[in-house]
Amino acid sequence: MNVKKQLRKQHFTLIEVVVVIIILVTLASVATPVYLNYVRKANVGAAKTQLKLLQEALTGYKLDIGSYPDASNGLRALVENIDQNAKWDGPYLQPAVVPKDPWGNEYVYTIPGEHGDYDLMSYGADGQAGGSGENADITSWGE
Repeated sequence: MNVKKQLRKQHFTLIEVVVVIIILVTLASVATPVYLNYVRKANVGAAKTQLKLLQEALTGYKLDIGSYPDASNGLRALVENIDQNAKWDGPYLQPAVVPKDPWGNEYVYTIPGEHGDYDLMSYGADGQAGGSGENADITSWGE
């Protein structure tokens, strides 16, 4: 009889298992939105940092060549000597790859720009102009 009591104490009851599952689901439902909010903020921060790095690379390119890359060459001119210019002293990005924004889209480089010599931007998570929150445009001119 003593052995049977010990065996019963070693096993979880169905109610105990259900209570543990409810606690885990509750914790996950609270933690998931907080985690996703941090991921959104991290993506926006990464895009802003990449824009600054691209701006620095464009400045280095201009100091060597005398002008910013034209629209036909775009940002690719920072990592390839497309026109075989003797003054080109790149690649201006390390590693020698033009990065995509954190959402996997190409950065938009426009020359001449409406806000300066050039405009550089990411369209955000939706990949389309405009939007708000995570879908908002991230620009080099800081609006």
